[in-house]
Amino acid sequence: MSTPILSADDLGFAYRGAAPVLHGVSVDITAGRSVALVGESGAGKTTLLRLLLGLTRPTAGRIVFDGDELRIRDREQMRRLRAGVQCVFQDPYSSLDPRQRVDRIVSEPLRSLGLSTAGTADPRVAAALEAVGLPAEAAARYPHEFSGGQRQRIAIARATVCRPRLLLADEPVSALDVTTRVRIIDLLTELKDTMGLTIAMVSHDLSVVAALCEHTVVLEHGRIVEQGGTAAVLGSPTHPYTRRLITSVPRLPARPVG
Repeated sequence: MSTPILSADDLGFAYRGAAPVLHGVSVDITAGRSVALVGESGAGKTTLLRLLLGLTRPTAGRIVFDGDELRIRDREQMRRLRAGVQCVFQDPYSSLDPRQRVDRIVSEPLRSLGLSTAGTADPRVAAALEAVGLPAEAAARYPHEFSGGQRQRIAIARATVCRPRLLLADEPVSALDVTTRVRIIDLLTELKDTMGLTIAMVSHDLSVVAALCEHTVVLEHGRIVEQGGTAAVLGSPTHPYTRRLITSVPRLPARPVG
């Protein structure tokens, strides 16, 4: 079995002066696999994502990147992490700087990694925009000129412009309307196939999980209570909490045809 790109190994975390948020969490994210982290609000999903991104240091356990323990103070290792792992955030309105043009927003990872020079046009920006279904002329515009779905496409272009191996997505469609959600899910599926992109996604929307992810990890109060293939977890859940999550999904009542 190949070495996971990114792992949580017996991870624990507590904010200062507060009760622990995560307890003994272990997750492997292996190349080519799409993984969902699901649970109710407060389950610890976003905190786990922040730890995997190296934005926060765990209070117990360790993060492993490419087989080596992640050390946040190791600048070279963190640079490799940033080159290999990018993120798309929940809100397409607050995650884009309104004062910057789209070309500068999308090229930000290239500049921060020393792969592009400030002030010069980079053909990779146009290619990244095209890959997410936006025209090249979008590069000269500002975020306020786009809809929520288009802004999320810009955020995905920014996250994928440096060709990362792993995309971490924090509720990437929850702020969008239903039709736009479907389009963004289709886009992520296409990028996964065409770029060989591995995706790990935080979500509370089980329909999104079923559409995009092959493996599902269920968190309750900071602990993993169930994990496995998505079809098995959602179709035949073994833990009472997972069953409650599934039965809490709203369903429209059946209507007679005609």
